[in-house]
Amino acid sequence: MKIFAKIRFYYGAATISFIAAGIMVPLMMLFKKRRSDILHHWNRVIMFCLGGKIITHGTRDNSANMFVMNHQGIIDIISIEAAENTDLRWVAKKQLFDAPWFGFLLQLPKMIEVDRENKSGLIKLLRDAKETKDGGDRVIAIFPEGTRTDKQSLLKFKGGTRIISNKLKLSIQPIIITNSKLLLNEHVKTAHSATVHITYLNTFTVDNQDKEWYEKLQQQMQSKIDEEKIKYGRER
Repeated sequence: MKIFAKIRFYYGAATISFIAAGIMVPLMMLFKKRRSDILHHWNRVIMFCLGGKIITHGTRDNSANMFVMNHQGIIDIISIEAAENTDLRWVAKKQLFDAPWFGFLLQLPKMIEVDRENKSGLIKLLRDAKETKDGGDRVIAIFPEGTRTDKQSLLKFKGGTRIISNKLKLSIQPIIITNSKLLLNEHVKTAHSATVHITYLNTFTVDNQDKEWYEKLQQQMQSKIDEEKIKYGRER
């Protein structure tokens, strides 16, 4: 059984790579105005090929400027893109933009690049976030942990999300993603058929008077993650 789960992982990884690099990138080059639609459609195809399903809970708030999510691996991005019909603008580190060929997945739809090793990176992040908010037709999507983890507990949130939220007074909708690691686990390299659960929490607008709002946000998200584990056995 474990051998089958390993084989399934490599099949899943190959499927994602082929569709992302062999289909999505060329299509986005050809159809510039359809890039968001291409991402949504082909990520749904990936989920189908991997034997994954998606169930959403709660209400998606169309007034939100930014989605804040927990992060386990690539399936988080795939499942959100598959479930959404919104033009998302993902925040990603510079190294991913620089990746040969695959970097076009971020460059072509003009995602937000963050250079963590450059002091001016935060200024660019703030500028791009403001541009996105003012434009009104895209939603910022960010993982405040800054990296994926295989732990049940959230990593301490990075400061970038707090800074741009305070400066721009963003309307934030937290999202909890569970079971994505069961579908494709990049840490132990196993894969299974699974249902990914996406839970939309209540939207709030940042209040600069509340100095602890960021810590409260992490606590709220952790509480929901723990509830999912205790009630339904869904790991994050």
